[in-house]
Amino acid sequence: MYLFVSFFDLTSFAHRIAPFRGLAQRRQYAAPAFVVLLGLMAVVPASGADQPAEYIVGPNDVLAIKVIDEAQLTGSYIVRVDGTFTFPLLGRVKAGGLTLQAVESELRDRLAKGFLKDPQVGVSVETFRSQQLYVMGEVRQPGILQFTGSMTVIEALARAGSVTDRAGTEVVVVRPPADAPAAGPAAPPPDAAAIQSMQNAGDANLTHLDLSRLQAGALSLNIPLHAGDTVFVPRAETVFVTGQVASGGEFVIRPGMTVRQALALAGGVTERGSTRRIQIIRKVKGVETKIGATLRDPVNPGDTIVVRDRFF
Repeated sequence: MYLFVSFFDLTSFAHRIAPFRGLAQRRQYAAPAFVVLLGLMAVVPASGADQPAEYIVGPNDVLAIKVIDEAQLTGSYIVRVDGTFTFPLLGRVKAGGLTLQAVESELRDRLAKGFLKDPQVGVSVETFRSQQLYVMGEVRQPGILQFTGSMTVIEALARAGSVTDRAGTEVVVVRPPADAPAAGPAAPPPDAAAIQSMQNAGDANLTHLDLSRLQAGALSLNIPLHAGDTVFVPRAETVFVTGQVASGGEFVIRPGMTVRQALALAGGVTERGSTRRIQIIRKVKGVETKIGATLRDPVNPGDTIVVRDRFF
């Protein structure tokens, strides 16, 4: 609880001073608050006692199973590579790919069929297996993360060193298909092109999370991750600004940004430039097109904004 209080204080401070610093500076003040949150969460290890209902059992987990008033059934059971374990009276029981609650229900239902009357069963994880997921894209240390127990999106980003200055506006979580095998060699993580293809196809295994809301402490977006997940931070969309501006180059843009705001990122128009002679070079249906623009016009990702010389 103390962690998020500190983060809200920092974020509140960033937003109070940001309007006086301009759009470009706002990102600079908001980002440190998120970095502080990530750093603090990075030192908080996942606890075996904190077992979310969504935890998916897998091979090599050791399950602690308690059946009330049945000492001979209570004990520790190792989940085999095929996702099953051997339980007295029942034989092989499937656990791999199921939540703890689902394993409880399976045991309860099977014991009630001819063995016990109204059995009371509790299942927890005594020893977590080593799991892995991928963090890719605009993070400082992309790659494979090994973890035990549970992990959330914020914790994964913290372990990856937080997002970079070129991170976009969202985080994409790619979950393996439900019918993927619980054991065996892990499939390689999807790249940006594969994720875009999945998105175009309306793949239900994609979850989009608003990065700015996550930074602001929206707990509902800090979802638990599963083994085999890929956390992908897309690169921010950019525009190029050139011509009679103080400092031309490539700049990160946000939805709804105008020509005026893009020019502000480039340091503004020089004395030799004219705000009435602005041109946008934009690809329309694959064809490069030159468009006259005003300061109020919106910019599109990939635009090149050219500020031309004054006539006199």
